[in-house]
Amino acid sequence: MLTQTESAFLQKLNAMNPVALPEPKETGLLAAVEEIRELKRRKNAVVLSHFYMPAELQVKHQEGGIADFVGDSLGLSVAAKNVEADYIIFCGVKFMAETAKILNPAKQVLLPSFEAGCSLAESITGADVRRLKAQHPGVPVVAYINTYAETKAESDICCTSRNAMDIARSLGGDKLIFLPDLYMGRNLQTKIKAETGKELILWEGRCEVHEQFTPQRINGLKLMYPEAQVLVHWEVPDNTVSDALTGAGGVVGSTSDIIRFVGESQSRQFILGSECDLGATLRGMYPEKEFIVPCIKCPHMKQISIQNTLEALRAIGTAQEAMFEVRLEAEIMKRALAPIERMLAFS
Repeated sequence: MLTQTESAFLQKLNAMNPVALPEPKETGLLAAVEEIRELKRRKNAVVLSHFYMPAELQVKHQEGGIADFVGDSLGLSVAAKNVEADYIIFCGVKFMAETAKILNPAKQVLLPSFEAGCSLAESITGADVRRLKAQHPGVPVVAYINTYAETKAESDICCTSRNAMDIARSLGGDKLIFLPDLYMGRNLQTKIKAETGKELILWEGRCEVHEQFTPQRINGLKLMYPEAQVLVHWEVPDNTVSDALTGAGGVVGSTSDIIRFVGESQSRQFILGSECDLGATLRGMYPEKEFIVPCIKCPHMKQISIQNTLEALRAIGTAQEAMFEVRLEAEIMKRALAPIERMLAFS
């Protein structure tokens, strides 16, 4: 017999993931979830989970799951800053856990797997930013949140896909260095140029997930589902974005922009141009609507699982804790904090 908490968890999980799941008791999923919930209480820990995490990591604590907060990069940054627990377990990728540590230097931030990297963050280094600044002296550097601490430390301000426009408007001069996402920069360029007159100096970074959303992939789905609105992330190639939104309703924006658009739209059918498990998020939030999701998964996000999240919590207070701890040099943390805090002033 399932407990009320277990039933609530399975009901939410099934809403997010309509594919038939293995028997939860046989796989040990319910036992792992219950142990995580207990360890969080005993060890004064919270779990922050990104929208690209597997569905079972996105179910909130009050719904029988493990996540104390589920969000996008900006939402998780704000949540990390406001955390009162002693330990933050970050179900996301390394650059996100670094940001949480920078905002909470006195707290222990644990990442369940250090294999959870990011192709976009790895496309640029602090040395690359220094060379860019030497080539374009005096031009403000805007670093997308999807960067490592050493890159943030060389930047003037960070941004997310949600607040990039507001930040661009706020900065002086007629040029901005925007890094590292080439496609996001191109997608923003037209709007920024029209509203502010500023030109963007771009880097050649790309998200290995979002760059797979080609015009052919999205247009093929539009032919199959002509009534569907199209949801595309800023990181999708610019030619896909322009094609996708021509002659069809839809939105290009951040993860939160996409979620909000669906909630406000009268449409009942949507094509998603973003990471596969954002589809699970949307199904859980809007069960009355249909989402057509080309299931392109981020291999880095999927390094995080219920099992290694449990292992990170079990490790607290033992010699194994160091295996999960996010550590950064004090000077890097100090220098990276300023551009992050400037970003948060726009949230």
